Amino acid sequence: MFTRTLEDVTPVEWGNGTSHRLLTETDKMGFTVCKTLVRKGTNSALQYRNHLEACYCVAGSGAVVHKDGTVFKINPGTIYVLDEHDPHYLIASEHEDLHLISVFNPPLTGTEQHRLSEDGFSQY
Repeated sequence: MFTRTLEDVTPVEWGNGTSHRLLTETDKMGFTVCKTLVRKGTNSALQYRNHLEACYCVAGSGAVVHKDGTVFKINPGTIYVLDEHDPHYLIASEHEDLHLISVFNPPLTGTEQHRLSEDGFSQY
């Protein structure tokens, strides 16, 4: 058994926010847990080709837009699940940051970073 706090880990800047990777591959749990901040007013084109991801909103608001245009509103108490390596847009509201607890399977090494660009979905 062990404990870890946000203060124990260095946040990773991913372009439109930060990710505190609280559990990673080296912890040998078989999954990663992150505290993710998405800055207000941002729109990120993302895709995880090597990981499945579920995100639970704990504060703020926004939306996830599937590449086919389907919009899913995100508010505290909402979980969204990317169960097919779905390309998607993660959009934080204009007036507040979006705070998520993200779970990845298989686990992240902890050093992955997005490469946000106008011409495609950032992936790792």
